[in-house]
Order: sequence, then C-alpha cells, then structure tokens
Amino acid sequence: MKFSTFHLFHRFDGQSFKDVYDYHLELIELAEELGFDGVRLAEHHFRDYGVAPNLFTVLAHAAARTERLRLGTGIVVLPLHNPVHVAEEAAQVDVLSGGRLELGIGRGYQSYEFEGFGVDLAEARDRFNEALEVIVGLWTRESYQHEGKFYRTGTEVSLVPRPLQDPHPPLHVAAVSPETVSMYAERGLPILADPAAPFRKVVKAAGTWRETAARAGHPAAEAELVVARSVYVAPPPWSRPAPTRRGSRRRSTARASSTSAAPPIDPRTGRAAQGFEYYQDRYLKGGTVSPDFRWEQLEVIGDPARVIEQVALLRDAGFGNLLCDFGSTRPMPLEDMKRVMRFFATEVMPAFGGGR
Repeated sequence: MKFSTFHLFHRFDGQSFKDVYDYHLELIELAEELGFDGVRLAEHHFRDYGVAPNLFTVLAHAAARTERLRLGTGIVVLPLHNPVHVAEEAAQVDVLSGGRLELGIGRGYQSYEFEGFGVDLAEARDRFNEALEVIVGLWTRESYQHEGKFYRTGTEVSLVPRPLQDPHPPLHVAAVSPETVSMYAERGLPILADPAAPFRKVVKAAGTWRETAARAGHPAAEAELVVARSVYVAPPPWSRPAPTRRGSRRRSTARASSTSAAPPIDPRTGRAAQGFEYYQDRYLKGGTVSPDFRWEQLEVIGDPARVIEQVALLRDAGFGNLLCDFGSTRPMPLEDMKRVMRFFATEVMPAFGGGR
C-alpha cells in the first residue's frame, strides 16, 4: 500500500492567500521527508473552499522543492478547461519534475463553479469524455487533429513539450457512481474512489473495477487504484470519540459544508443536473452525517491498531494508494498538523512497508 497526502488549499478566516500556499507547501516538503509516496492537490474556483485554481502552477513549484515525491492532481476538472492547455501544462510539469506527475481528472460537480465559467453542468460528462480523448491523443501521437462537439484544434498540432513518462503520466478518474466506475474500467482507466462513500461502497467499487477491466482485456491486476479518506490516528487508548470531540467534529463539518456549498443542481429544475442523477439519491437528500457513521463507516480513524486494520481492509479490497486527508476543512496550526502526519508515518505506514 502506498500513501499520499491530500491538499484542498482551504483558506480559513484570518489567512492570506500566501499563508495558505506556504502552509501546504511546507506540508508537501514534510510528506517527502516522512516517506509518503505522493501528494494530490484539489482544484476549486471562486470560493475560499479551495484557492488553488491552477494545479499545474503549484505542482511546478512543488517540483522544485522536492526530489522524490509523486506530484498529483486530485482532480483537474476537465470540463472547465481547454484540453490542449491541460495536455501542455501537464507535460511541462512532468518534464520539470523528472517524470513525477500523476494526473487525476474528473468532470466536477460544483454548480457554482460551472456557472462562473458559463459551462452547462449537464454537459459535464460529454465534455469530460471528449477532453480526455484530446489529451490522450496529444500525448500519444506525433501529430493530432480533433474536431469535436466542444473542442477543436483546427489543424494538426504536435505537443511541445511531450511528457517524460512513457507513454504518458498515470491517469486516475474520479469515480462516484457505479456507472462511472464501470465506464472507465472498460477503458482500463484506474479510479480515484469517492471520499464521501462508506467503506462498503468503495470496496464494492474496487471489485467492480477490477472485474470489469479484466473482462475488457486490460491488465487489471497491475492497475493502481486510489481511495481517498479522511484520516486521523491518535495514541491509545482511543476507542470512540468522546461527546465533546464528536461535537467539535460536527461543528467543523457544518462549517466545511457551508463553504463548499455548490452541489450538482440544475438551476432550471432544482434537481440534480443531467448525468448527476446518482447524487440525487445518494447525496442530495439533506440531513447530516452522524459521528457514529463517520467512525464506523466513513473515516480512517482511531488508534494505530484500528487504523492499520482499516487500511488493510482497503488494501485487500484492491486499492494500492490511500490518499490521506488529515484535516483539509479543520483549521489546524501548522505544527499540530505536522505532528498528526509524523504520528501516522511512524505508527501506521511501517506496517505496510512505508515511512522512514
């Protein structure tokens, strides 16, 4: 099992934009020091929920401050970009980093962001699929021309620079719905599994992906699937969050929800946008996520022994990389966050052959 860290670049009250960047860049350097395999950064727009709108700019900077760490996106929202630019920028980061880029991609879901770019959320899946075709075409062909519904090159073009990794940087597609998992398994594209889905669903997703990919003739056993989880490990004895801690986590969750805001709603209907029907049934019913549900079914959390068991469950389900969110929407002083990461690296990662 490999371990990566997740960086939302959430800006909390009282922070400048530079404060946010400095905070996460220092954690990225620490991740390399502690023996994490990689990092992944999240793209968001127009809100403090995430203030890294261009991930390749940040990754290019991180490449100069690290030597070994895999540098990943989690995710680039393809429908909001010209795919030619994505192919160029990703290739450039791959060259600058010495071949360390991991490209996580997805269609996005935040209606507020799509409205800000003037893009119809109902077109997200079709735009994503066409953009992916353009990126892979540019990466794998000496010259490439595309005339599609949403994107066109106009003439044959050659990508400059070309990626350093052959045939191209590893791709991971963000997967929420069973339909998405199966769709990209048939193409042999590994998934980055939904951080909001409970353990039983991500375990099922991994099984579905490997079975579907194998039937389609892809080397499923060799693929590295990524699963994202909120992670917190603390010294024993630590059985279940105390009422005060549970209350604190509930308040923190409420704050995060208010700042993330924008579910995939079509403003014309008030319901889930076309292609996002899965969200209507699974994510848009309202209500809250209880602390007990988080403890039992959602988060990798507890003392080292319990966390090791949870990570082993994900590994045995077929995931090869745990993307650890150590508190992206909880304001935590830098030194406290460093202690959390160090404890995980020393107490959990060695059980899976990792850490320093």
